[in-house]
Amino acid sequence: METLKQLRDKIAAGEVKSVDAVKAIFERIDTIEPKVGAYLSLCKEQAMTQAKAVDAKIAAGESVGSLAGVPIAIKDNMCTTFGTTTCASKILENFHAPYNAHVVEKLLASDAVIIGKCNLDEFAMGSSTENSGLKQTKNPWDTTCVPGGSSGGSAAAVAAGLCSGALGSDTGGSIRQPASFCGVVGLKPTYGRVSRYGLVAYGSSLDQIGPLTQDVTDAALLLNVVAGHDERDSTSISEEKAPVQDYLAELDTPVDGLKIATVPHLNAGADASVQKAVEAALEVYKQQGAEIVEIEMPYFDYAVSAYYVIATAEASSNLARYDGVHYGHRSRDAKDYVEVYSKSRDEAFGTEVKRRIMLGTYALSSGYYDAYYLKALKVRNLIRQDFTKAFEQADCLMLPVSPTTAFKIGEKTDDPLQMYLADVYTIAVNLAGVPGISIPCGFDENNLPIGLQIISEPFSEDQLLRIARMYEKHTDWHLRKPEL
Repeated sequence: METLKQLRDKIAAGEVKSVDAVKAIFERIDTIEPKVGAYLSLCKEQAMTQAKAVDAKIAAGESVGSLAGVPIAIKDNMCTTFGTTTCASKILENFHAPYNAHVVEKLLASDAVIIGKCNLDEFAMGSSTENSGLKQTKNPWDTTCVPGGSSGGSAAAVAAGLCSGALGSDTGGSIRQPASFCGVVGLKPTYGRVSRYGLVAYGSSLDQIGPLTQDVTDAALLLNVVAGHDERDSTSISEEKAPVQDYLAELDTPVDGLKIATVPHLNAGADASVQKAVEAALEVYKQQGAEIVEIEMPYFDYAVSAYYVIATAEASSNLARYDGVHYGHRSRDAKDYVEVYSKSRDEAFGTEVKRRIMLGTYALSSGYYDAYYLKALKVRNLIRQDFTKAFEQADCLMLPVSPTTAFKIGEKTDDPLQMYLADVYTIAVNLAGVPGISIPCGFDENNLPIGLQIISEPFSEDQLLRIARMYEKHTDWHLRKPEL
């Protein structure tokens, strides 16, 4: 299948019509989607209208946007005025948003064709997409395995060729981990690099939108479109403080004198096949002149504990708005206001969402705030310091994305702690607010993809993408596709 950029260039040159490209995607969806279950909803009528408009512009010689005519999917926790915005939850199953998310506005302004909204763990709470309240998504490489989460639908759609690229959101690894499990590229930008306006909140100080694509070039192209300041998001960084780069401009220029930091004791916690693939990836960098330095990050081990206090506390606050009154599901059995609130939430929230709300409410309650939430914030600051020190010694940090490859559907659903540990390598990046990317770097003995995680300084996505591209140019892992 052609990459996003290849298809974009052909459409812009008039070699391929957007209408034909979009029709071909929907035909593939008709065949493959029943096996994968990546989408919660499709926007066929709107997509064809958009595609026809792009073709008309090109035929008339008018200028078109940088994603003109290309079929893009988005995770269904981003608001759209078309279709529903469900967050894969029964509480929002019939919710129609009154406005578009900032990233959706940017996609439409770039003449992208939005073809559908992808499945996720309910309210982005999970690591396997098994927590979706609406359907099960399967890994295109092995449909008995999970695609990862929470952006599992977006990752599966890209891997299965059901779109040219997709957007996901990453709160604790929710772009990078499914990208690793599905053998695609997943980029979590610096916190504040992409506006969260219109992203349904899970953990407001952690959430960040980013691209899932077939290769690094496509990730750079999508980031070019969605990155930038938005005055409607108070956490969006200003152009003066961190101007948006053209992430494609120097993408193929290797980083001279590259220094890569590794943390041996962290790598040792991964499965043997994952360790072997990461070590082999480091050798590819060495052959290009990179220097490997071993460092210590003493507070990294506390990231999971700190994250599940901070994230659940923020979730508890953010999800209080689903009260059965303003919008969303309302219980028909409620006798008074208290029951409207309690029964509506009990009926429509899934088990994992309830668990996280209760954990967060407990951590914020009187008598426990200092013991848990405040302490977690202090640990978060120590983790940030770990990254600051790491980047004083090297240009980037390289780690596995996940300790394992994709696991079987149902394997970890009865053990929440084991599920939480699937994000042990990714969570710290969100706590520190730094950018990270997952790129394919091999396969295990069961032919399941393995991802390499590269992490760099805040607002250094241009360098991060160049480092990732250095590896990609010398390997072909990203070219391999699942047989469906």
